[in-house]
Amino acid sequence: MSQLHEITDPADPRLADYRDLRDVQLRKALESTHGLFLAEGEKVVRRAVEAGFAPRSFLMAPRWLDGLADVLATTDAPCYVMSEALAEEVTGFHVHRGALASLERRPLPPLSSVLEGARSVLVLEDIVDHTNVGAIIRSGAALGFDAVLLAPRCADPLYRRSIKVAMGAVFSTPWTRLPDWHDALPTLSSYGLTTVALTLADDATPIESAVAGVDKVALVLGSEGHGLSARWEQSADRRAIIPMREGIDSLNVAAATAVACYVTARR
Repeated sequence: MSQLHEITDPADPRLADYRDLRDVQLRKALESTHGLFLAEGEKVVRRAVEAGFAPRSFLMAPRWLDGLADVLATTDAPCYVMSEALAEEVTGFHVHRGALASLERRPLPPLSSVLEGARSVLVLEDIVDHTNVGAIIRSGAALGFDAVLLAPRCADPLYRRSIKVAMGAVFSTPWTRLPDWHDALPTLSSYGLTTVALTLADDATPIESAVAGVDKVALVLGSEGHGLSARWEQSADRRAIIPMREGIDSLNVAAATAVACYVTARR
């Protein structure tokens, strides 16, 4: 059972995992060096622990102790208890959800295990906004997609903001990073997946037509600014577009994903 430790000093060294959460570059360095990630909010903390991620520690305001008592009973990780004002001083933002947890990362699974049995997959190239990555994973999970694959330069799905927007779907959706950017899509084709790139290319067909009759599909999505690279666009098996009103040529990548997932799930 977790031991409760009341904290009154924001400089307490035991709080190192929770400092400066708004500093993205600092957090990237700290979390990769120490192999940790943070979950925020009662539901997300609960889902992380229930998914089997090992807690390093918890930080929460007193009013959240009862709601997470059953989770705290499952681990020996310490729980640091402090006022919400003090938590804000430590983290650099208002912890309005009242509860945080620091958890151990796991090694990324190999591509073969993530794709085993998968019929619907999302593939992300250079999507660098953590909010978009979280929203995409949440949409995929909600609409029955089996896995998510990320190019090497994509934002981290286990960054706090990604997890929060995904509402913990990153814990239940199998995902990994693609080891090879250049031949990523031909590799997926070798697994029996039909790769369908969402693009504004002249030869793109409506998404309904592009996925019709496809058994195993991988929807391929590009970066927020320029979309897919020429390499990925050209190496995809098919190119698809979401038809829309004249004068509007595109959607935010997270919104486009939700639409494409909905259509693909009903293919």
